[in-house]
Amino acid sequence: MARKLKTFQTSLGFYDLAIAAPSMKAALEAWGAGSNLFHQGVAKETDDPDVVAATMSRPGVVLKRPAGSNGRFAEHSDLPSDLGSAGKGRLREGHRAKPAKRPPPEISEREARKAAADFEKEQKRREAEHRREEAARQRDRERREKATAKAQALLDKAEREHANRAAAIQAEVEALEKRSRAEDDRWEKERERLQAALRRARE
Repeated sequence: MARKLKTFQTSLGFYDLAIAAPSMKAALEAWGAGSNLFHQGVAKETDDPDVVAATMSRPGVVLKRPAGSNGRFAEHSDLPSDLGSAGKGRLREGHRAKPAKRPPPEISEREARKAAADFEKEQKRREAEHRREEAARQRDRERREKATAKAQALLDKAEREHANRAAAIQAEVEALEKRSRAEDDRWEKERERLQAALRRARE
C-alpha cells in the first residue's frame, strides 16, 4: 500500500525547492542532495497550504521558486531577480510581520491515495530515466573503450612493423659492413702482391 505523502521544503543554490514525498529520504533523493539537509537544518516538512497544494498537484515532482521569495512553486522557475541583494532581501523579510497562518488544506483519503500513486509513478519515471542515462553512459564508455582498443592495436601493429623493418635494415647494414671489411682485406692482400711484383720488375 502506498504511503501517505508529506510536503518537504529546502533551499539549494538560487532556488527554494518543495516536493510531496512519503519520507525525508525520498525527498533528499528527488532533490539530488548529497547530504542530509534535514539534519543540517536547511530542509523541513511544511504545512503551508499553498506549498502543500502545489506539491500535491504534482507529487514526486521537484517544484521551484526563486530563493527567498514568497512566490508560487512551479516545475520551472526564473532565477531570483535581486541576486545582488538576495541576502539583504532575505534579512529584511525576516523582520517583516509574518502573515496569519492558515490551516493546511483538507485532503480527502481518495486524493491522498491518488497523490501517493502519482508519486510512485513519478518515482518510477525518474528511475527509468536514470537507467536510460546510465545505459547511454555505459554505451559511451564501451564505444570509447572499443575505439581506444582499436587505436592501441593499430599502434602496436605499426610498432611491430617498424621494429621488423629496422631489424632488417640493421641486418643489411651489418652485412654490408662485413662485405666492406672483406673487400678491404682482399684489397690489402692484392695491393701487397701487386706492389711486390712491381718491386721485382724494377730490380
